[in-house]
Amino acid sequence: MNRRSFLCSVIGSLLAAPVAAEAQRAARVHRIGVLVGGLDAGPPFGHFLQGLRELGYVQGNNLLIEYRSAEGKTERLPQLAADLVRLKVDVIVAVFATPARAAHQATRSIPIVMIAVGDPVGTGLVAGLARPGGNVTGTVSYGPELVGKMIEVFKEVLPNLRRLAVLSNPSNPSHVSMLQHLEVAARPLDIELRALSVVKAEELEEAFRTAARDASGVFIPGDAMFVGHRAHIAALVLAARLPTLFFSKVHVEAGGLMSYGPSFPPVYRRAATYVDRILKGAAPADLPIEQPTEFELVINLKTAKALGLTIPPSILARADQVIE
Repeated sequence: MNRRSFLCSVIGSLLAAPVAAEAQRAARVHRIGVLVGGLDAGPPFGHFLQGLRELGYVQGNNLLIEYRSAEGKTERLPQLAADLVRLKVDVIVAVFATPARAAHQATRSIPIVMIAVGDPVGTGLVAGLARPGGNVTGTVSYGPELVGKMIEVFKEVLPNLRRLAVLSNPSNPSHVSMLQHLEVAARPLDIELRALSVVKAEELEEAFRTAARDASGVFIPGDAMFVGHRAHIAALVLAARLPTLFFSKVHVEAGGLMSYGPSFPPVYRRAATYVDRILKGAAPADLPIEQPTEFELVINLKTAKALGLTIPPSILARADQVIE
C-alpha cells in the first residue's frame, strides 16, 4: 500500500467511526420500565408517551416499555419493582409517590424518573430539588404554597367551613407531609382537620359515612387508588351530599364538585425529557427536579346543583374550566 492509499484508508476510518457510532445508538432499542400503583397510569399518561414520540422514541422500533401495574393493590409494588430491576431496564418511570418509593427501595443504581410525586425531599426520595443527589429525579406535583391555596379556594366556596375531612392513604408517603401542610394552612382559617385513613377501595364508603357525621366538607389528595376509583368516589360525594375538593380535575370530570391543582399534562410531558436525557448519558443526581408551573381550577356546576350549593361568581370567573 502506497502512502496516499494509506492516508485515505486512515482518514476514511476516522470519518466512518462517528457515523457508525451514531448509527449504533440510533439502532439501539431502549427498555424503560413503567411502575404504577393504581388501576392504570391515569389519563395524562398519554402526554408522557407523546413526549417520548416527539423526542424520537417509537415503541416497537427503538423503544420497549415494560409496564407494571399494582392494579390498586399497593402491597404488590415491591415485587413489581424488583421484577423491573431483574429485567435490567435502562430507566424506571414511577407514577406517583408510592411506586417511586417502591422503585427506590428496589434499586439505587437504575435511574428512576418520578412523575407527579408530592414532597420527594420530605419523603426521603431525594436530597434536594436542585440537586437530587441519588438515582431519582423527575417532576413533583405540589409544594406547601399550593396546599395553602387549595384550602383558601375551598373556604371561599364554603365560608362556613369549620371541620374538613381529609381522606389519607397511609401507604402513600406524600400524604404525611400533605397533612402537615394542610394543618398549617387550615389554622389561620379556623378550620379543623379530620384525617380519615383509607388504604383500600372497600374503605371508601365508611370514610364518607364518617365524614358526613363529622365534617361539612372533604378534601381528597392525589393518590393512584383514589384516581382509579374516581367514579365510585363521585357517587359517594352525591350520596353523602358533601362538598368535596379534589387535587386533580379527573375527579371533577367524573362527577366530583371541584378541583384545584397542577395541570398534569405538562407534568407528564416534562417527565419524557428526563428519560431522554438519562438515555443520552445524564446522571439523575445532576438533573434538577421540576415543580409545576401551570395550575387549574375546575368546577362541576351540575354536581354543585345536586348538592344544593351556589358557587360564588368570583370563583366561577377564575375557573379554568366549568363543567355544566
